[in-house]
Amino acid sequence: MSTPLQKSRRIGALPLHLLLTSSGLLLASLASPVSAAEDASIMFAAPPWPGVTMKTEIASEIFEALGYSPSTRQLGAQITYEGMSLGEVDVYLAAWLPGQSTMYNAAMEKDAMVDFGNNVNGARANFAVPRYVAEAGVTSLNDVDKPEFADKFEKTIYSIEIGSGSSEIANRAVDEDIYGLGDWDLKESSTAGMLGTVANAIKREEWVMFVGWTPHWMGIEYDMVFLDDPKDLWGPGGGESDVRTLANKKWSEAHPNASVFLDQIAFTSEEQSALIFGYGKEERPQEEVAGTWMKANPAKVKGWLDGVTTRDGEPAWPAVQEALGLPDA
Repeated sequence: MSTPLQKSRRIGALPLHLLLTSSGLLLASLASPVSAAEDASIMFAAPPWPGVTMKTEIASEIFEALGYSPSTRQLGAQITYEGMSLGEVDVYLAAWLPGQSTMYNAAMEKDAMVDFGNNVNGARANFAVPRYVAEAGVTSLNDVDKPEFADKFEKTIYSIEIGSGSSEIANRAVDEDIYGLGDWDLKESSTAGMLGTVANAIKREEWVMFVGWTPHWMGIEYDMVFLDDPKDLWGPGGGESDVRTLANKKWSEAHPNASVFLDQIAFTSEEQSALIFGYGKEERPQEEVAGTWMKANPAKVKGWLDGVTTRDGEPAWPAVQEALGLPDA
């Protein structure tokens, strides 16, 4: 069951036309009115992805225990970067690089963001196939358009939401005819829609190529293989990725204590995949998944709070431990 504080955080998604003015800027209504209480407010932006949903949930519960008032707006990546630049979004835990490099670089050029570095270690994004496809000879993106393989894929690539960093890369592969994909059909859908297609294909042992990434429950649920990428379409290391924590620069300067915590919160890919599996695959409530994980990992939570205090200046760990019912670390 959600507490009143948890319910107050779940602002939810708004239609795109309500988020944008005719000039392309976020509506001023996204910004909270100026008041003394705003010193406690933290506006997170979170695309509708289970990984960032769970990271934001955990960070928000910890911030609440420290005396802050976090809230979350469900926004796509492009609007998030614009909102961050305008000071209408405070924190973003899903800056996937290099997938979002175009948006990230444009925002950083405005000198309006602070990059706290990775919050996930071991992340990766690339085109992937089921293992039985790899065992049949497709282990590299150089293989996919070979005559003996391309028709088995029906020359189709499955991707996620239009405008996402991953779909931008997939579109570039088609538009620039990289790996011979110029005449392939790119089908962009929601993450859930793409994974439903993948699940059905694997059930029938059909050939399918799709945008894959870790951390995610797909790596737990499906026996999948990332394809080699000798042209570095997805970046060096076969799509090795950073998932960075970003904050609005003015907000960060006004919230040095909160910024220390944001600089230290980080998960391994395996830890986040487990969180995503609990929330995204098992469909357990996010607060239940977050609470279970934190109770099983108190030392990790305590480590994130090194040098952090409550808003009242008291030691952070005792306050968080008591508020969230965590065992001794």
